[in-house]
Amino acid sequence: MLNAWSTPHWPPPPRPDVNAPAGQPVLALNAGSSSLKYGLYRVASGAAEKLLGGAESSADEVGDAVGRIVATLAVRGLPAPVAVGHRIVHGGLHCRRHTLIDDGVIRQLEAAAVFAPLHVPPALALLAHARERFPSIPQVACLDTAFHADMPEIARTLPLPADLRTLGVERYGFHGLSCESIVRQLGDALPPRLVIAHLGHGASVTAVARGRSVDTSMGLTPTGGVVMSTRCGDLDPGVLTYLVRERGCSAADLERVIDERSGMLGISDLSGDMRALEAAAATHPAARLAIEIFCYSVRKAIAGMAAVLGGIDLLVFTGGIGENAPRSRALICTNLEAFGIRSGADRVRVIATHEEEQIALHTQALTFSRGVRGPAPD
Repeated sequence: MLNAWSTPHWPPPPRPDVNAPAGQPVLALNAGSSSLKYGLYRVASGAAEKLLGGAESSADEVGDAVGRIVATLAVRGLPAPVAVGHRIVHGGLHCRRHTLIDDGVIRQLEAAAVFAPLHVPPALALLAHARERFPSIPQVACLDTAFHADMPEIARTLPLPADLRTLGVERYGFHGLSCESIVRQLGDALPPRLVIAHLGHGASVTAVARGRSVDTSMGLTPTGGVVMSTRCGDLDPGVLTYLVRERGCSAADLERVIDERSGMLGISDLSGDMRALEAAAATHPAARLAIEIFCYSVRKAIAGMAAVLGGIDLLVFTGGIGENAPRSRALICTNLEAFGIRSGADRVRVIATHEEEQIALHTQALTFSRGVRGPAPD
């Protein structure tokens, strides 16, 4: 049986330098597969004050997006950043911790792009433009996999031959910045046995024992785990061999099926957006089924994490669906009474995730705790 408390402690980020100049402006860039969120934060002594936040509807033209952000700072009369932090979904086998970016780190991230082709290439393109725009200030890679880097071997190891596992084929886990944000916000109220359900376009469920990730639903890539908006989640691998053998599907074909055409979109044949599905559910049986399968999938994952932890002291919902879909939360909590979980009860909370703030905090900590300085651009 897994003893969640016997695993090595996940190291916290470097402590902020209390001697750093007060109110250092840090730009946090959070690139998704098709969007970009950003925030400018004044960071000092482990606290972040948000000066500006926003989103770009598309990350396709990242150079223009960076230019618009810089222009917005100027129009608002806000200070230029002294450091830039980037959300990187997957760091691969060799980049496991939040880290200052140099050419070696970029090569490692480029190698990891094969594990998250929807997320890492846009983030790397954004990073390249940000380095061009801010050539004289430090930039930091904040990894969604870092929070899970010290999961116990029993959770990390995939049941595959050793020669594949040596290539880095293992469970990495994602939404780590979101999980860190929840743990930080709970502070002294952090319970020993916490389950975080990050439910949005991508969705995952993570078991946290005394602040450490000990298991999570996503695996080698952000496609695995629970049913998602357009991603299938865990799937009988025989389905993939069938599609290759009988339908002649290529690797690119499979990626389109499992990442873009499946999940709630595939089930409903209508939409992968929970808002659209809820609006249609009364008259559209397939939309109702998509919601039910999504909630059923998340419910099973939560119960599995309860088994890992030996119970649940607190279940936290976060992410776009987790924060804004009360009917789905109630359906997910159905039949979890055995673990003390009831929708609206004191063991269930909704907490907004603050990934950009988390990026800013890590960026300030890594930049100033190591004595890295760089003049702000003109």
